[in-house]
Amino acid sequence: MTTNEIRDIYSRYIDAVNARQFDRMAEFAHDQMILNDQPISRDDYVATMREVLLDTMSNFLWTLEDLVIEGSRVAARLTGTGTPIKSWFGHAPSGRSVTFREDAFYRFRDGRIEQVWVLLDAQGIERQLRGDITAE
Repeated sequence: MTTNEIRDIYSRYIDAVNARQFDRMAEFAHDQMILNDQPISRDDYVATMREVLLDTMSNFLWTLEDLVIEGSRVAARLTGTGTPIKSWFGHAPSGRSVTFREDAFYRFRDGRIEQVWVLLDAQGIERQLRGDITAE
């Protein structure tokens, strides 16, 4: 696949997640994947996303800040925003929105995601949930 093809697929993936179109995930991810070095089914991957994006957060949105593609590997720097509606990182919802950085690395095979590694700014999220700092 070309860099532009992978860029297009990844952009459509982010758009689908932001639109909560989880039924489209077969377009973007293999049936069996690796998430942070652990095997996971696409259904379980989607269930994890649903839990955070629908059950834990309201108005969640990913904004793609940077995208680097080299062969079948993709590195994305994302900003996540949303308002927790139930306990998250051990903190009860306060009505405050959070904004956080997420770095995600992917390996594509045959035009779909096969492996994902995700890093969140957990300390920044916790500081915001405690009220030490406000969302950016």
